[in-house]
Amino acid sequence: MRRLSQMILAVLALMLLSGQQPLNAKDDHDIYELSLDENIVTPEIKNDKQADKIQDFQYEMAVAFKKSNYDVEIMRDDEVIVVTIPASQLFDANDTVLNQIGEAQLKPFVRMMKNPGFYKMLLVMHSDNTGSEVYTLNLTRQRVNAIFDWFDENGSVDYVVPYALGETDPIVDNNSVENRKRNRRLEIYLIPEKTMLQQAKKGNINMNHIAKEK
Repeated sequence: MRRLSQMILAVLALMLLSGQQPLNAKDDHDIYELSLDENIVTPEIKNDKQADKIQDFQYEMAVAFKKSNYDVEIMRDDEVIVVTIPASQLFDANDTVLNQIGEAQLKPFVRMMKNPGFYKMLLVMHSDNTGSEVYTLNLTRQRVNAIFDWFDENGSVDYVVPYALGETDPIVDNNSVENRKRNRRLEIYLIPEKTMLQQAKKGNINMNHIAKEK
């Protein structure tokens, strides 16, 4: 799986530098062929009752993360959870080795991936603009790769997609120490996938219920 993550990130890095976008997804929305924006809006939930169940479940999950002192927001009509973790809580300065504090911060997300297809998790690593574009992109690539590998070693990465964005998407201007600190971050997107959609269709969502293969 480490080679897979490295290949994915290498392709994404080349596309970012060249200005190209990943190929459009096939009908089954292969998550590794989608751009970040495409992955955020896929799969689309068209049934209103199904959407209501998912929105209620995601809201409860977001509240639970908030109570655990995570920076949380909900997007896409309350269907997608976004948890933001400062890079300083994951890595030492200019380092790419996940530290013990970082492992503790990521641990609650391991159980999210124990039910295959319940969630799709996007790992989006950002930096400030200190250094060249190549340096910041490479830094975020190595950091998100380290996070991906940690999930590979401690859980499942079947529905985990890493993105390295370098300095390209700041949330504030990089004009102060504090602002640069805010821009150095990991965003974790928790997006409903086919297992959750199937449960919502039946009227009851349970992350711990793993459907038996027929």
